Amino acid sequence: QVQLVESGGGLVQPGGSLRLSCTASGIIFSIYAMGWYRQAPGKQRELVADILSGGRTSYADSVKGRFTISRDNAKNTVYLQMNSLEPEDTAVYYCNARKLIAPTRTYWGQGTQVSVSS
Repeated sequence: QVQLVESGGGLVQPGGSLRLSCTASGIIFSIYAMGWYRQAPGKQRELVADILSGGRTSYADSVKGRFTISRDNAKNTVYLQMNSLEPEDTAVYYCNARKLIAPTRTYWGQGTQVSVSS
């Protein structure tokens, strides 16, 4: 059974930092592309950051220079370091795992709430 378990969300003031973690089980983590998505109330889910199995990363324009995605294959864990948080970053953040080689697979975590407010 595949599980993606997120942690690290919470309430933070503007300008603050949080680090999200997502630990996977039931998959060969090292061959999966891992991503963080977010969904704000009334908006569509959007990609925040992505890291391929080889380590290449990509970011949404809105978080470039503020967020950093990384992975530790030994711990089956992907991280999202979020700095200089803004109220617009408030959303539920979801971890995503994608196996890009056939047969392809996609899995989602349950989400963790991030709220940025003074």
